[in-house]
Amino acid sequence: MFSKKFLTGAALTALSFAASSGAAYAQSTASQIQEDEIVVTAARRSIDGAISAEQAAKARSTITQDFIDQQLAGQSILSTINLIPGVSFTNNDPYGSSGGNIRMRGFDGARISLTFDGVPLNDTGNYAIFSNQMLDPELISRANVNMGTTDVDSPTASATGGTINYVTRMPSDDFGVSVQPSYGSNNYYRLLTIVDTGTFGPANTSAFGAVSYQHYDQFIGAGDLEKLQLNARVYQPLQGDDFMSLAVHWNRNRNYFYRQGSLAEWAFYDDVTNLDVCTRDAPNGVAGVDGLVDNIQNDGANNAGAVGFLSANDNPANPASCTNYAGLRINPSNTGNIRGQSRFALGENLTFTFDPTAQYVLANGGGTTVVSETDTRLMAGTGLGVDLNTDGDTLDSVRLYSPSNTNTIRYAVLSSLIWELSDAHRFVFGYTYDTGRHRQTGEYSLLDPSGDPGDVFGAKDEEGGAPILNRVGGVFQKRDRLSIATLSQFSARYIGDFMNDALTIDIGVRAPEFERDLDQRCFAATAGTGDPTCNTGFVAAPAPAGVAPFRASVSYEDVLPSLGVVYRPGQGQQLFFSYAEGLSAPRTDDLYNGLTVAQLDNVQPETSQAYDLGYRYQGGGMILSTTAWFNAFQNRIVRVFDPLEGINIARNIGDVDLWGAELELGFQASDDISLYFSAAYTDSEVQENLPITGATFALTAGKQLVETPDWTFGGRIEWENGPFQLGLQGKFVGDRWATDVNDQVANAYTTFDLDARWDFGQSLGNERTYLQLNILNLLDEEYFGSFGSQVATTGPGSGTVRYNIGAPRTIQLSLRADF
Repeated sequence: MFSKKFLTGAALTALSFAASSGAAYAQSTASQIQEDEIVVTAARRSIDGAISAEQAAKARSTITQDFIDQQLAGQSILSTINLIPGVSFTNNDPYGSSGGNIRMRGFDGARISLTFDGVPLNDTGNYAIFSNQMLDPELISRANVNMGTTDVDSPTASATGGTINYVTRMPSDDFGVSVQPSYGSNNYYRLLTIVDTGTFGPANTSAFGAVSYQHYDQFIGAGDLEKLQLNARVYQPLQGDDFMSLAVHWNRNRNYFYRQGSLAEWAFYDDVTNLDVCTRDAPNGVAGVDGLVDNIQNDGANNAGAVGFLSANDNPANPASCTNYAGLRINPSNTGNIRGQSRFALGENLTFTFDPTAQYVLANGGGTTVVSETDTRLMAGTGLGVDLNTDGDTLDSVRLYSPSNTNTIRYAVLSSLIWELSDAHRFVFGYTYDTGRHRQTGEYSLLDPSGDPGDVFGAKDEEGGAPILNRVGGVFQKRDRLSIATLSQFSARYIGDFMNDALTIDIGVRAPEFERDLDQRCFAATAGTGDPTCNTGFVAAPAPAGVAPFRASVSYEDVLPSLGVVYRPGQGQQLFFSYAEGLSAPRTDDLYNGLTVAQLDNVQPETSQAYDLGYRYQGGGMILSTTAWFNAFQNRIVRVFDPLEGINIARNIGDVDLWGAELELGFQASDDISLYFSAAYTDSEVQENLPITGATFALTAGKQLVETPDWTFGGRIEWENGPFQLGLQGKFVGDRWATDVNDQVANAYTTFDLDARWDFGQSLGNERTYLQLNILNLLDEEYFGSFGSQVATTGPGSGTVRYNIGAPRTIQLSLRADF
């Protein structure tokens, strides 16, 4: 096991410059240079990996592999950081492969910067975070969270609410093979294999390769989840501290969505689940007589609902129920990246770092649509329909597979020049270039007799067969866009130590320039439907035409200063203050939906100013951190209906003020027992009412942000005696508003998790061989996890809030064997 020894206050003070200067960076090569001294002493600077001694002039928390290793095998790292104050993550299933929802100090995932070895992972189009596509946790050496503020060199044009960074472990200097099979509830199976080459060759090269495969059933309803992940890293040390590294990551997910239900549905049904069958009408085959296929309006007997069903869509005998068929509610994804890192000394006081990367994404969220064979997009201005089901007429309505495919190819370079002016003064200059080609299409394709698509990506690139063509030979699809998102960012930072290292001043500035090249190849929404009218090859524009296809370029730039001050009044004590500005440029949907070229400037970037004031104590077996914070958030972007244009458009609707306080405490109570506790209070106030139509407003002024609990508490107790280790941890999440007007609430809940390990490797002469038991949601708490919030449940902008149910008690057993 890793040592639990804690670094004394005197030793912490001695870290001074390298520790204090490095802790405020993202996890690029430049940042890891700053943290070299921290990493060396990491096992002594944390309490069981759940809390680490921080030096940054901002609210920051770090977990290490010692803690990550004790969670469920294969779990998403975003679930593992959930005990950190200010973080609220709701997993959609117990094992982490169905995605989830994260909030940090009231900000959603799209406003949080997520990086992997410094590589930006937020979607280039909508900045979304996909928690089920993270690196295998066994390969993560540490993860850190900046609550509310970005780093000086954060490669982001979206973050106004903080950063999450995680770092891949180094290859071992010794040859070794690790095999870890895991079994669990819901027919869970996972196998992880890691091979370390050890150092080899005349240059002491080292490398590792890892492969994992997991498969399990949904804990509720039809569907299963499958993930294959491949990882490798080659590390080449050079002269002195210089090095070069190349890493590869590939993740293939084939998942079924869990079904969300309204409060009424959860009250009516024992379980709200997807259906395991898709009922489909047979084609009539007689032209001009009936010829109706899946025409829901004409299925009178089934469409009226039946005893035992709250909705006709839950009746398996009703063709309309195919909208809830598991085989069409899928979430396939192929994601991968190549990450280079390097450091080169250019002289005694000058260091250059260079980190290139390439990423690939192909994903969609499934879906199905009933389409008339005389849909205007199929007729393409000819007046003639298309016989989709080949029954000899065009009188039918046919159910099709209708995924929204997104294919992204992305390249980035992070570089820096570090100048050590003296032992007490350092300058860091950085430059980031990040460009992503973001292709969004929505090719329709036919279903087989069972209601399944020919391929999970539909007719994209003819994977699931030839695409459906309209009357003039154009591809029949619901969207067709090409976007190029490019970030060019310079940053500069000065770190100075004064008063015999008692005072550290950290001054930084970053200047992002962000550009979106837009190519909307469809007629945009009409009458505020939100769906484009894709008209590939139209003879004439459809009527009504809506907003015509267009090509345009928009750009946003800002200068974002930051200031950090750390004062050390005594041994092991710190007072810190930070100020940082943030920017979130409009997303692609904000610019495409219902806008003309002339209207693109109507949507301005969101901005924020974040303030942290805190105190830390680190010594005597204790790590304590407290923070009071305030964040002013301007130009909040929402999509609202414009009655003059008759369409939904995005606009800036006002400001939000957020404030709160956080506490984090780790304590080594004895040689055998360690304790961890966190608490956070978050409050927010929306400043203006939300316009709906004309003079109609949703009364959001004075209300709190949705999905943001006011109080959260986390805790863990760990006992270790010889080869045995036992841990119990829990998280309380307070009430969360489910609507913008605060008229429906998701109630508070508390969950507990248990982990137990028997380390029998020492008796075999191998330290890392053990048997581990994990029990998630130990007391089988029933609660709502993530949900789709609405403006209101009644009145202007009203809609139905739908909830995911939290995972029940789940048991997993893992055997780790090292050779």
